[in-house]
Order: sequence, then structure tokens, then C-alpha cells
Amino acid sequence: MTNAAAAVRGFGPVFVLLFGLQFISMGAMEMSGPFWPLQIKVLSPSESVFGLASVAVYVGPMIGMSLTSTLWGRIGDRYGNRLMMVRALGGLAVTQLFVAVAQDVWTIMALRFLQGACAGYVAPAQAYGVQITGGKDRASLFAWLQVATNVGSLGGAFLGGLILDRFPFSAVNLTAGIICALCAAVAWSSLPVPAPEAVVANPGIAATARPTASIGVPIPTLLALMGMLLASRMVLQVPFSLYMTQIFGARHGVAGLTYGLLACGFVVAAPLWARLFEHRTPSDVLGGSVLISAACVLVTYLAGSTDSVAVFALLYFIWGALLGGTTPVLLALISVAVAHDRQGSVLGLAQASQQVASASGIIAGVAVTQLFGLEAAFPLVATLYALSFLAALGIWLKTAHLTQKGSRP
Repeated sequence: MTNAAAAVRGFGPVFVLLFGLQFISMGAMEMSGPFWPLQIKVLSPSESVFGLASVAVYVGPMIGMSLTSTLWGRIGDRYGNRLMMVRALGGLAVTQLFVAVAQDVWTIMALRFLQGACAGYVAPAQAYGVQITGGKDRASLFAWLQVATNVGSLGGAFLGGLILDRFPFSAVNLTAGIICALCAAVAWSSLPVPAPEAVVANPGIAATARPTASIGVPIPTLLALMGMLLASRMVLQVPFSLYMTQIFGARHGVAGLTYGLLACGFVVAAPLWARLFEHRTPSDVLGGSVLISAACVLVTYLAGSTDSVAVFALLYFIWGALLGGTTPVLLALISVAVAHDRQGSVLGLAQASQQVASASGIIAGVAVTQLFGLEAAFPLVATLYALSFLAALGIWLKTAHLTQKGSRP
């Protein structure tokens, strides 16, 4: 509560509205997140169709978003990120209502792809947040906006499970579509247009500056590391509900609550990680990524080894807490490296990269669990985190060497 009050005081009252919109809209979209495989299983005429559709229902939106995020970011830089937020929420609302009435897996796959292409809310929200805060405390800003997403994920997944225990799957999507439509209306009517004089360029960085100059690490390298960490996380997106119901025999409500614990851990830890890394050098941040990656290897290995739901849930919470020190902090490094009039483009590129990484993780998770069974999911996650650890270690050592070399007289 103290951290939340400090965030409101530091960022201003518009931040409360921005936080609320992200919390509600992303929570609405997450209501169906853990349960799509169950619906696809019912609608699929064969196991081969189920295998394809269960991947496409998650990967489709990511591919659509990866193809359009940079474009929407450039349009946002030119015409305003606020407009892009309203557009994205409207796209989510319309496509979600169509998904609610679709009863064919091929139609659902097409609509999910279209949903991703029309969406892309997170990047303009981040760029708008940089505008309204004048570019200060980006790590904290991005952490709190992702806290909003993960609080929504926690509540949305649990609420979606409760709805699904009592109503048809279409009720989940119909509710989400209505909520997104209301959020679009609120964003259009309530979010102020940032005054031009309130938007300041990043200190010491001209609009034409090279993006590596201020941080000493190429942006593509940071995007690659962030992508590896995210791909490791997304392996369980498709098999999670099946893992919970088949390995542990859990009910949908328990599966949804456990799924949300990852977000809960993120919520608790992300502001603390942001404060820890605030004003730290890129070398320090990358050193933290090395330690976090190593911890994720251990936690996910233990999660895949336990036969206790309670222990599994605890480890899932710890895993979420570790993730709070990854994406927001790395995004802040990327954002601070570019001028204010390129925030939408660069953050849109970052979102596109994240979608590609997420899709890769999902495909890997489905392929491995289809070939070797659900028990292979967590060993795969731990292995991918081990690769992320090696990559982070290599980047950190190189950055530390360059920093040390540059500090010599």
C-alpha cells in the first residue's frame, strides 16, 4: 500500500486512471487465458486439429501483434499514443464479442489472429506513461504498469475459472468484450491529451542519437535477452490447465487461482525490483538478470518435481516474484536509450519482439508436451532458463569489461 501511494504521488492522478484501465482490460482478456485448451478440445474434430488449434489460439494473436505493433507505434508517435490506446481497446472489444459467438475452431483461430493485429494496447500505454511522467523513473513506471497487467491476470484467471465452472465458455468471452468496450469509452473520454511542453526528451540524448550510446548495450541484444526470458515463461501457456487437471486433479477454480499466483508474485516483487535497480548502471542491471535467470532454473526444476499442489503453488508464486525483475527493468533500459518522439516506435518494436518470443515459447511447449507428455514441460522450462542464464552472463561480462575499459585513464 505504501509503494502504491508513493507511485500515485510520484506519477500524478492520471497514473491512477492509466493503471486502472490496464488492470481491468488486461484482466478481462486473461479471463479465458488458461482455459482455451479446454474449449478447443471440445470443438476439435480430431487430435491433430486440437494440436494445431491449441497452439494457434495463443500464437495467432502474438503473430498478429508482432506484425502490427511497430506500425501502431509509429502512428502513435505521429498522432498520439492516447488514440492508439483507444483503438486497441476497441479492437479487443469487437473481436472478443465475435469470438464469444464462434463455435468453429478455424473461425476462432482467424479471429484470434485479427484480435492481435488490431490490439497492441501495452506499448502505447507505456509510451503514454512516459509522456505524462516526463520520462522519470521509467523502471518504476513500467513495473507498475505491468503490475496492473498481472493484478488483472490474477483476478481475471480466477474469475474466468469461476464463470467456467457455472456457465458456457462463451460467457467468459462475452464478458471480456463488454469490459473492453467500456474501457475504450473511459479512455477516450477521460485520458488527457499530453501537452507538448510536458513531454521532455531524455536527458542528454538527442533525437538522432545512437540508441546504444547511453546504455553501452545494443538494443537488439537487450531485446534478445528479454525474449529468451519470456519464451521460457510462455512454455506453460497452453499445457498449464491440462497439467493442473491431469497431474494434480485440480478443479478449474484451483487451476485459475494457481495460474494467477504467478501474476501475484510479480505484483508483489516488481516495484521492489524497480526500486532496487533504480539509478543502477546497465552492468548492474544485467548482473541482476544473471542471478534471476539462475534462480528461475532452480525454481522451475523444483516445480516440475513436486507432487504437492501447495508446494507447486508456492513455487509458482516465487517464480512470478523473480519475473518482476526481468521485463520492466530491461524495458526501462531500452526506453531511456531513445528520444521522446521515438518512444512509441521503440516500445512497439519491443512488444513485437516479445510476441515473437512468446509464440516461440508456446510452440516449443506444445511440441515437447505432445511428443513426451505433460511431465516434460518443466524440464524444458528449466533448460531454457539455463540458456537465458548463459546469455545474460555473456552479455554482463562483455558490458562489465567495456565499462571497466572505458573508465581507465
